[in-house]
Amino acid sequence: MTTAAAVAVLGLGAMGLPMATNLARRFPVRGFDVIAERRALAERAGITPAGTAAEAVADADVVLIAVRDQAQLEELLFGEVGEVGIAPHMARGAVVLLTSTVGGAGVRAVAPRLAEAGLRLVDAPVSGGPARAGDGDLLVVVGADDDAWAAAEAVLEVMASTLVRVGDAPGDGQAMKTVNQLLCGVHIAATGEALALARALGLDAEVALKALMSGAASSFMLGDRGPRMLQAYDEDAGGPHDVEVRATLNTFVKDMGIVSSAAKGAGLSTPVAAAAEQLYLQGAAHGLGDRDDSSVITVVAPPEKD
Repeated sequence: MTTAAAVAVLGLGAMGLPMATNLARRFPVRGFDVIAERRALAERAGITPAGTAAEAVADADVVLIAVRDQAQLEELLFGEVGEVGIAPHMARGAVVLLTSTVGGAGVRAVAPRLAEAGLRLVDAPVSGGPARAGDGDLLVVVGADDDAWAAAEAVLEVMASTLVRVGDAPGDGQAMKTVNQLLCGVHIAATGEALALARALGLDAEVALKALMSGAASSFMLGDRGPRMLQAYDEDAGGPHDVEVRATLNTFVKDMGIVSSAAKGAGLSTPVAAAAEQLYLQGAAHGLGDRDDSSVITVVAPPEKD
């Protein structure tokens, strides 16, 4: 593959759009999203918009997919011809580069069908968030055979500051991402509990956060989610309703569900992850699913109402 390889990006959401924008600095990129507003944003970012998913993938060497879950993935690849069902429209030998977290079972369900269609699959879930996606600063963990890896490597290198090939088969990348999400989900939940406890003990939560970030208790999630968690209690900053949504709480409902299923399948007890999952499920049950995942702190300690 050369740097002139044609790339299609399907799914121009919180992660897909910045990944596409970053790739467009090095490759010709066509993008598609079912939401017209996202296609317009992509065009302003230098990405060629496509009217349908099938149009986007025509003659593409690499098709990057950024969808929400396994159901969306299967619909996109094999659904009715039109805005979905891209597999028949892709050139034989093209690469499906899956960046979504759908779980190992989800990838293994589509891999044989893609192989039958003459398409290569690179299982490459990403971690790092939208800002890092736009800078090509993601962690990308990959499961792919030698042929698929070689075909996608140039694109992967532009996406990632840390690129790790963890295995030779689709599903291996998802396995590694599952482990990653166990820690991320637990760290966010633990951050919520810690900051809620600081407030309950009468501490200045902002001072507590600064102190925690200076010691052994610091973590990426504490530094990233902590300030947004505190905004939930700051009516001058808009309270919980105005917290910027960078990753939804529903994402961790999905991802912690994948963690639980994987652990059960492996015969492994993960009680800490299970406890964190319950907080996300409670949050979703209380209508917080589409809010930022930092809103999990309000499950632990709801803001006071006037």
